[in-house]
Amino acid sequence: MFGRIQRIDNKVLERMGKIHKPALNKLMVAVSRAGNVGFVWWAICAVFLLREEWRLTGYNIIIALTLSHIMGEVIIKHLVKRVRPCHRLSEDEQLINRPRFYSFPSGHTTASFAVVGVVLLRCRMITFLPILILAALIGFSRIYLRVHYLTDVVVGVLLGFVCGVCTVLVFNAVVPV
Repeated sequence: MFGRIQRIDNKVLERMGKIHKPALNKLMVAVSRAGNVGFVWWAICAVFLLREEWRLTGYNIIIALTLSHIMGEVIIKHLVKRVRPCHRLSEDEQLINRPRFYSFPSGHTTASFAVVGVVLLRCRMITFLPILILAALIGFSRIYLRVHYLTDVVVGVLLGFVCGVCTVLVFNAVVPV
């Protein structure tokens, strides 16, 4: 089964290399950088923390980002130890610096969808949709830049979303509204 999954992952990466265009390359690098160390999500969190009526959502995002980081970056990556696809590419094929750490799951995607999980349950659709689109773009950019396999991103989506939703459920049970 893992061999079949790896073949699908490899096929997706091969196709990604074929759709590269200079303008799209620049866009995907910028989108991916927005997710570096959760930058865009911490910035959004700061906005939530500024207003009293949004503050609980901001705190919830902090806990969701922390939980998703511990689960993905600290625990799962070091258990699975999957080598990134970019380590098989030549230097001229690489659009960004090669990340040093393991591939599975995608940390950018996990953080992004942790925020999606929180915002889905705490905010209006007008807030949710742009965050969902940005999260999806960040996840896609990681495959496009060939620093993650498709399965790294899919598992990042699931893990992040579960972390976000679980933190909302815990907050709802513990923090009086």
